[in-house]
Amino acid sequence: MTREEKSKVIEDITAKLAETSSIYLADISGLDAGSTTALRRACFKADVKLMVVKNTLLAKAMEASDKEFEELNTTLVGNTSIMLSETGNAPAKIIKNFRKKNDKPVLKGAYVEEAVYIGDENLEALVNIKSKEEVIGDIVGLLQSPAKNVISALKSSGQTLSGVLKTLSEKTE
Repeated sequence: MTREEKSKVIEDITAKLAETSSIYLADISGLDAGSTTALRRACFKADVKLMVVKNTLLAKAMEASDKEFEELNTTLVGNTSIMLSETGNAPAKIIKNFRKKNDKPVLKGAYVEEAVYIGDENLEALVNIKSKEEVIGDIVGLLQSPAKNVISALKSSGQTLSGVLKTLSEKTE
């Protein structure tokens, strides 16, 4: 690879790191071709971009980025794959589901919304992070719940009230 090609790859990786809010570093070495293809398909379905990169090029791209990746530099040992996603927990869910049948990928580290997670032991915490859509759904559900209670109370009391009025009007006749 020539210097120009390397600088172009570094620029491309830097741009992808800048435009993505969730970046996972994983080790997928040791997966056979079929398993790797299955992992790539799972990533594609979940709108996660999976790339295998050289550690030196990734380190230079991380250094050139505006984001704070210093803590992740320690994880750049051995084979490294990058999983890029706009949803904070999507790559973690893919890794967890994929490891039901395989022992890889192993989470090396993650950068999710300016928080850095180092090590595979953080996988469960990353899976439990709620996505933006899930948080919005929870908020809407919480906001709707009191209104639903008021409406149902008014409906039931309205029926009761109309029943009482009807009974009273029949008695007076």
